[in-house]
Amino acid sequence: MRPIFALALLAASAAAPTPAPVATPPANPADTENGAATDIAVTPVNDAPKVTPFAPQFSTLPTITRPDGWAIVSRDTAWRGLMRSNPNNRQAARWVYARSQIGLGHAAEAIGAIAVMRQDEPDIVLVPSYQLALGAALTLLHRSPEAVVALSVEALTNNPEACAWRMLALAEADQPAQALGQVQCAIPALNARSPAVRARFLLAIARGAERLGKPALVVMLLRTLPAGNVSAELLRARAQIALGHVAEGNLLLARAASTGDRAERLDVDLSVLEAAVARGATPADAIKQLRHIRYVWRGGAIEERALMLSYRLARHRRDLRGTLEAGATLFRYFNGGSARPTLVAELQDTIATALAPENPMPLDQIAGLYWDYRDLAPAAAAGDLLVSHFADRLQAAGLYARAAELLEHQLIMRTKDIAQGPLSTRVASLFILAGEPDRALAAIRATEENAYPDAMLWDRHRVEAVALDQLGRTNEAMAVLQEVPDGLAIRGELYWKRRDWKALAAVTEPTLTGGEKMTDVMQAKVLRYAIALAMLGREDALARLNARYRAAFGKLPTAATFETLTAAIGAIDPATVSAAMAAIPSASPAGDIADLVDAAPVVAGPTG
Repeated sequence: MRPIFALALLAASAAAPTPAPVATPPANPADTENGAATDIAVTPVNDAPKVTPFAPQFSTLPTITRPDGWAIVSRDTAWRGLMRSNPNNRQAARWVYARSQIGLGHAAEAIGAIAVMRQDEPDIVLVPSYQLALGAALTLLHRSPEAVVALSVEALTNNPEACAWRMLALAEADQPAQALGQVQCAIPALNARSPAVRARFLLAIARGAERLGKPALVVMLLRTLPAGNVSAELLRARAQIALGHVAEGNLLLARAASTGDRAERLDVDLSVLEAAVARGATPADAIKQLRHIRYVWRGGAIEERALMLSYRLARHRRDLRGTLEAGATLFRYFNGGSARPTLVAELQDTIATALAPENPMPLDQIAGLYWDYRDLAPAAAAGDLLVSHFADRLQAAGLYARAAELLEHQLIMRTKDIAQGPLSTRVASLFILAGEPDRALAAIRATEENAYPDAMLWDRHRVEAVALDQLGRTNEAMAVLQEVPDGLAIRGELYWKRRDWKALAAVTEPTLTGGEKMTDVMQAKVLRYAIALAMLGREDALARLNARYRAAFGKLPTAATFETLTAAIGAIDPATVSAAMAAIPSASPAGDIADLVDAAPVVAGPTG
């Protein structure tokens, strides 16, 4: 109950009593009747300070430079001082309470008093001892980045007590090099502490030295800590092994294993494994043991070290999946550790290696691997190009849905403004090829707010029309094509696919030219038109078509087909039509969009 009572007491003393609201009559009696006014007047703001300023007196007191500056008073004395305080001495009482709580290691109680002091007197932050107390309390609460800011004021630069807390905050914020820079300044404050209290500071900075690969410094930093401290034994053991004193290190590990708790025993297992790998142990055996450690323990330095060792072993074995799995966990849950820039660069290289054509893995497995770790891909244009090339390979292999999903992620997460135009067209096209016109339409509609140039807009409309047609929304598809320059040709392709002969004849006739140059596309257009006329029984139109294009078809491979289709209606039977369709050149009047139209199942349309 002590913390709750203390917080309530601090809150109660946070402000001097204020007058109760005074009732005043309404300015206009009518206001009372219609409810437009309230019967409570707004109390004027009292600009007088809630407490007598303490900062001037506080700044004349000696700045805390040693741990004895956190003078501890009894709980009863501290609370009695708060309860009996008045506006003239309230800030001083709060300071006595906060200072004592820091000395006791009660950070939550201390930070409450410190916050109230600043709330009532903002200028108090200019006093170095206040900033030191704030930084110490934040460090005890493991709010290291905020603590470093509070402890970095100029007046505390060479203050031994501030250096000690700043060293601890920097070490716990995973900034070991900066933390080591505070050691010399902090020595007087550290030496003034008992070994038990000093342990937290020295263990934190020793871990930082270990991260930086300074085993000799680890041994030196921990020499004043007693042998019974298991955390210190573990650090000493690893340092001795790193220095080549394997027997001494193993002895320390055995001692830690016999007296440590579960976490410390796992730390021993991991330390033994790290040493074995350093001596060239078989990676397969090490990986098996690492999997066990990672399975039974989550979080903290143990998992981080196990992940880092797993990552190094996987890279050594050129195991792409293992490298990405361990590296991604380090990146996502441990922020990459102190080697974050190097880790990020290596993971991006691993992604690039996975997507490279030289990777022998099956394409669908590579796509799955990329999808699981896409947040690790290279950024900016390099990453976009990497994904685009891999999507080309997926498309060439017929893995249209995989390619579409890959590029859809790029479209939504990485592409902005009009750059979404070409990419949305490609994504929609791939979804159509994958037989998912609904997702194709969604890709177009999700990016329609941008103002695209006409050419880009027409490309989007072409693909949108095909998707709508495949969804059975033919009228909408035709409406979308109204303003597209080659809209009639695409409509003709859709009608040809549906065997809607009447509609096909109607849209084809206006596009026929004189026939001076019969390209494959022109031949296909004329022959399709002829089939439509034949199926509709329009013999007169067929005769005119024959007269118009007989000479042009005369020396072409399709001449016989043309003559057959434009002959008398009675001479045309289903077998003749089927043979004619097979002889039509593969070139489509609709161009590349025809591939998307062909991707849809055949839907029977009107035949006459």
